[in-house]
Amino acid sequence: MTVTTRQDLREDAAPPRSVEPPPAAGDGPWDPPRRLLTAGLLMLVAATAFEALAVATIMPAVAADLDGLALYGWAFSAFGLANMVGIVFAGGFADRSGPFVPFALGVVVLTIGLILGGVAASMGILILARILQGFAGGCVSSIAYVAIGRGYPAAAKPKMLALLSSAWVVPGLIGPAISGVITDQVGWRWVFLALVPLPPLAAAMVVPGLRQIPAGQVTMNALVRIRRAVQLALGAGLFLAGLGWRDRLTLNRPVGLPFQLDLAAPLVAVMMVLGGVLIAIPALRALLPPGTLRAAAGLPAAVATMGLLNVGFFGVDAFVPLALVDVRGQTIIYASLALTGATITWTIGSWLQARFSPTASRRRLIQTGLIIVSVGCALFLPVLAPAVPVLLGPVSWTLAGLGMGLAFSTLSLVVLETAPAGQEGAAAASLQLANVLGGGLGTGIGGALVGSIGAGDGLLRTALTIQEVAMIVVLLVAVAAAARLPNRPPASPPLAGEPLAGAQPA
Repeated sequence: MTVTTRQDLREDAAPPRSVEPPPAAGDGPWDPPRRLLTAGLLMLVAATAFEALAVATIMPAVAADLDGLALYGWAFSAFGLANMVGIVFAGGFADRSGPFVPFALGVVVLTIGLILGGVAASMGILILARILQGFAGGCVSSIAYVAIGRGYPAAAKPKMLALLSSAWVVPGLIGPAISGVITDQVGWRWVFLALVPLPPLAAAMVVPGLRQIPAGQVTMNALVRIRRAVQLALGAGLFLAGLGWRDRLTLNRPVGLPFQLDLAAPLVAVMMVLGGVLIAIPALRALLPPGTLRAAAGLPAAVATMGLLNVGFFGVDAFVPLALVDVRGQTIIYASLALTGATITWTIGSWLQARFSPTASRRRLIQTGLIIVSVGCALFLPVLAPAVPVLLGPVSWTLAGLGMGLAFSTLSLVVLETAPAGQEGAAAASLQLANVLGGGLGTGIGGALVGSIGAGDGLLRTALTIQEVAMIVVLLVAVAAAARLPNRPPASPPLAGEPLAGAQPA
């Protein structure tokens, strides 16, 4: 007589190890059918990572050379906003016509953007180059996820996601140092120009594999998607600008009126933030899977959890150097140890995901990663106090990186697994939008706190404490949202006719 226990009936009981068949021969990302595709995608991701990290290093020299300090922040904001447009454009185009055309366009635009950045004669031209680079980066990253979702067998997807994370490690370790040497020895322009040959070379390796990946199902008119993406970028830009607004706004006296408008900074900031929300939310609802903003079960919950994860992690990550250098008096090199440690353990977490995903519960892996990130943030919080050993800073943030790799990669896998067949492009676009918006929102909130409370020693400590506590709360909300994720991969792909993104009327 067999006794069935309550544990046997639990939905989240781990499946027996024998349920998942061993990978078939030829199912790995480096097997002959996908070898060039894998190498080319990794080369592009590594080039994009190096460029992103290098620009942060060389921007002071660029601003000084081009007399563009007033536009310094736009070199980064323009990239991020254009990146969102590229993500949405490429994801929708890949579902409609296949991934080849948006990928080829992204490579061409990226090459032009790198050349234009290298020859820029003014800060305005450099910002135009950054817009092109951001749009192209969005196209390439979106198509990379489409290629994994539609062009790799199930057994290869976790390993390919881990490889994409690994492609950031070397640029993260040596990119800033190499870009600094190049800037000192031959000039900052060669940081852009030296990368020009890589996109065409990677494209030559990727194109044959991409041509084999078919088109999918279209859920929204292409022009409507682009319009919604531009609307989202404008709303997000206005929102983030409002968070960082500091100056009073004085308007010229309108004709016929006896007074001049002089608006206080807080009032202007509130108006910009609310305006940004009103512009962005309708576009966001149209571009993300229905139910994302309430973390509905399945794919919407995965996208929502990804956004919250990025808010929480990057909302602390961006201020780790500030805490170690300005609050605890350490050197920039010491602060970089924390970021480097997190980069390495992020990759380790990604490979742990690849190791355990065949048998482990998706939900448990993600919640475990989120809890590890939360613990890392909580352990970093005491570092702001003078009496706490400063070594806890790099140690705690290295731990947070491990949780980030585990949760981020598993969430990416869940999004690809739960995307309706033929709509992997829209799913990849939703995933990338959650990444970009989450990171921007987390850092924007922290920047607003630091700017509003003040930069004095005690005031900065207070601002960073509030920011970290807020981000820990966001991560705990993400743990709750992750409870609505699927426990195991679906037995069969969702039907191609199921709505994913943009199902609402335009």
